[in-house]
Amino acid sequence: MAAELEAVLHDGSTVPVTVHGHGPALLLPVRLQPHPPAEAEIISKWGGEPELGPALVNGLSPTNRVITADYEGHRMAYPAPDTLTPDNLAADLLAIADAAGADAFGYYGYSWLALAGLQLSLRTDRLRALAMGGFPPMDGPYRSMLAVTRAAHAASTQAPDPASVPAAEAEPGDWDSAAVQTTEAQTRQFVTLYEALRDFNDSTTAAPAALPRLAFAGGDDQIDYSPQWGGVQVRIGAPLAERRDELVAAGWEVHVLPGLNHLSAMHSSVVLPILAGWLGRIGWVGQAATG
Repeated sequence: MAAELEAVLHDGSTVPVTVHGHGPALLLPVRLQPHPPAEAEIISKWGGEPELGPALVNGLSPTNRVITADYEGHRMAYPAPDTLTPDNLAADLLAIADAAGADAFGYYGYSWLALAGLQLSLRTDRLRALAMGGFPPMDGPYRSMLAVTRAAHAASTQAPDPASVPAAEAEPGDWDSAAVQTTEAQTRQFVTLYEALRDFNDSTTAAPAALPRLAFAGGDDQIDYSPQWGGVQVRIGAPLAERRDELVAAGWEVHVLPGLNHLSAMHSSVVLPILAGWLGRIGWVGQAATG
């Protein structure tokens, strides 16, 4: 049975924390609660995996003490519009680890939660393994994402476009037609985060050399946003491919996954073989993996 705990975050809000399995601690900021059927249908339609969190926990808990908290869901329910800075983001992840009694732990995050892991690695000596999916450790799209989040924030403060449609009715990937469904506070917290990172130089600010590090992304992970969303290109897969040799020389294990995009590369069927294999190679697993 999973242990159920609670972490107090930087803004005083609390997030449920669960612990599954035994072995070296591994923190995953994922959702375990089932999505409502209609919401799960939209996630599937757009290429996501509604049961991603449980699938990752089921796959990793035989070899690791898996610590989970739905950090993204928490921040959407309890936004931190003025305080979601890299320092506070790292502090929140450490609070989750503290709640589970994990002094040393590994971390896996995807997309902006991978970015969170990189920032965490620069602020603590407690991290023993860092896995980043869907966000490159070098040439990360910080300024592009700042433009996108600023556009989303501006849209959240305006009356809905009468021509827009609910996400359930929009064609997958058609961001221009889909209605904005986030609040001003929800979008502003990400503006706060990316404004704090606009001058972050990930080519010179490296994670600790002794820290085992993994990075992966879909080879087709790129989004070209229209002027409505900032008019920028968010490149994820290409920078990882372009900087592969440099990253490997710096100690990263790198996987660029042909034919996969941002959503398809985060599916458990893709992530689990990569993540479990790497955890085994670096020795951050329990007895079930080593026999």
